[in-house]
Amino acid sequence: MEESIISIKNLIKIYRIYDKPVDRLKESISVSKKKYSKEFYALKNISFSIRQGENVGIIGTNGSGKSTLLKIITGVLNPTEGEVEVRGKVSALLELGTGFNPDYTGIENIYLSGTMMGLNRNEIDSKLDEILNFADIGEFINQPVKTYSSGMFARLAFAVAINVEPEILIVDEALSVGDTRFKLKCMKKMKEMMFSGTTVLFVSHDVNAIKRFCSRALWLNKGVVMADGDVDRITDKYLDFLKIGEVAFDDEEQEEIPKQSDDEIEFAPGDNMAQIIAFHLWNSKGKEVNEFEFNERITAEVVYDVYDENVDNPVLGVAIRGMDDDYVCGLNTLLDNVNIPWKYGRNRFFIQYVKGILSVGGKYYFDVALMDETASVNIDYKTMIKEITINTKYVGEGRYIIPHEWGDINVRKI
Repeated sequence: MEESIISIKNLIKIYRIYDKPVDRLKESISVSKKKYSKEFYALKNISFSIRQGENVGIIGTNGSGKSTLLKIITGVLNPTEGEVEVRGKVSALLELGTGFNPDYTGIENIYLSGTMMGLNRNEIDSKLDEILNFADIGEFINQPVKTYSSGMFARLAFAVAINVEPEILIVDEALSVGDTRFKLKCMKKMKEMMFSGTTVLFVSHDVNAIKRFCSRALWLNKGVVMADGDVDRITDKYLDFLKIGEVAFDDEEQEEIPKQSDDEIEFAPGDNMAQIIAFHLWNSKGKEVNEFEFNERITAEVVYDVYDENVDNPVLGVAIRGMDDDYVCGLNTLLDNVNIPWKYGRNRFFIQYVKGILSVGGKYYFDVALMDETASVNIDYKTMIKEITINTKYVGEGRYIIPHEWGDINVRKI
C-alpha cells in the first residue's frame, strides 16, 4: 500500500427539490432571492481516504448516497462543499455505457470513451484488439450502439472500461446484465486487476460479493459514513442493521469488562421462589468480554438467588437468539440430564460452549431461565440478559457454519 490515491474531506452534496418545475425558474429570477426549493443532503460532511491498491466495497440501502459519492469521485457531479482529490486515471462503470453516443458505432464509441479517459489515438489503437476480443460482439461493432441488446451494450462498455489500464476502477452494480460466460470473464478480469494493484471501488447489494472481492468496507446511510474498516466486521454490522433497523457500534478493540462483584448485589428474598441475579461471559483467554471470535470457546456463568428450597429438580436454561429473534440454540439441564445447585442463598452454575458459537458474524443475545422440573413453568426468565458480537471471517454463507469436510469418496467413514 502506498499513499492515498483518493482523499475526501468534509464532502457535502445538496440537491434542491422543487414541488413544481416552474419553481426552479421563479427561484432563478427572484430579485429578493426567495427560495422555492427544499434542500436534500445526499452526502453530509463525509471524510475518508483510500490508499493505492485497496479494494473497497461500498454498501448501503437505496438512497444512502453511494451513487452520488461515486459520481463526484469520477467528476460527473460537483460537490456542494468539501475537497475531493483523485490521483490517477479513473475508469468507471456507474451505469453501463455512460458517455456512449447512441448514434455512434461501437468502434466510434471506443475511441470516444478512450479520449474521454485521456488516451490519445495511438494508445487506443494499441488496445483496440484487446477490447474487441473481450467484447466479442462480432460484426455489430460497426453498427450504432442504439441497436444493441443490453447484453451487447454491457460487453462493449465493460471491455472499454477495464482494458484502458486504469489506476482506479469503479464498479456500481454493473454486472447485473450479460450472460453467465460474460460475467465469468468480467469477474476473472476484475480479480486480475485487484491483485495487480489497481484500486477498486465496488458497489453491490450482494454483501457476499463484497466479502469475496474486498478487504475493506465503507457503509453509507442517509449520506453519512456509518462505519469504515474490516470488510467482515462492517458487513456483519450492516446485515444486523437491515434486520433490526439500528446497530450499536463497539470500539474496534474490544476492552475487558470491569469485573463487578456479585457480592455487591443485595440478597433480597421476595415473593418469587428464585431470581436470576447476573450473567457473565468469558472468552478463551479468561477475560470477561462481549465480543468473541468465531469458534472461540465461551464460558457462561449464571448467578441466581434461591429463596425457596422446596423445588424438585429445578431446570436451568440458556438460549441464544439473533437480533432478528432467530432462535439459534436453546439448551437446558433437563435435556442434558444435569442437576443444578439449589440451596437457600446465592448459587452459581456454568455452561461452556466448547467450540464457540458456530454462526455467521453479527450480534446475538442470551435469554436465561429458571424453570420447574418439566421445563414448562418459568420460575424466573430474563430476556436479552446479555448482548454479544461474534466476529466471523468469510468462511461460509447462510446462518450457521456447520463443521464439515470436503474430499472424494475416501472421505466417507463407514
